[in-house]
Amino acid sequence: MAGNHPRRIAVFPGQFDPITNGHLDVIRRGVALFDQVVVAVGINPEKRELFSHDERVEMIAELLRSIPGAKVARYEGLTVDFVRSVNATAILRGIRDVSDLRYEFQLALANRAVGGVETVFIMTGDQYALTSSSLIRQVVALGAELEKLQPLVPKNVIARLKKMQRRGVDFKVLDPDTPAT
Repeated sequence: MAGNHPRRIAVFPGQFDPITNGHLDVIRRGVALFDQVVVAVGINPEKRELFSHDERVEMIAELLRSIPGAKVARYEGLTVDFVRSVNATAILRGIRDVSDLRYEFQLALANRAVGGVETVFIMTGDQYALTSSSLIRQVVALGAELEKLQPLVPKNVIARLKKMQRRGVDFKVLDPDTPAT
């Protein structure tokens, strides 16, 4: 970095339960735009977790070793407070479709009004447009072969899901969105 140019830091917040290849796509493209991308792993009190907060941070840390300019951090509370605490200049968000845009647009306006923080949107790669963590949780809960998820989620996520399966975890209990059979 030449001279006194301030570092451009973006925060990519989310629950990441689990992290998907679509998230990784946004992170890789984000580090091309910012000096650093902080993947901020939060808690959504309205959702049941598949993986604990610590497990999600560990999985993401493993994946970010191969992405220079990206790091992981855990947080609780308001995203704008975390953004300020790491001296970030922007929030980074991925957009898959028009539904995401409407929701993210509202969040972006609120974050700018409440915290004075701008949001930068990256359109997801088209191969990830239909992928979401919620969808992955549902597919797992309904008993899909985990190997078939490889185009959608990283190998370390599949490995942890297999461990959970071997321990006899009932994924349906973990995901309240899964329809009863």
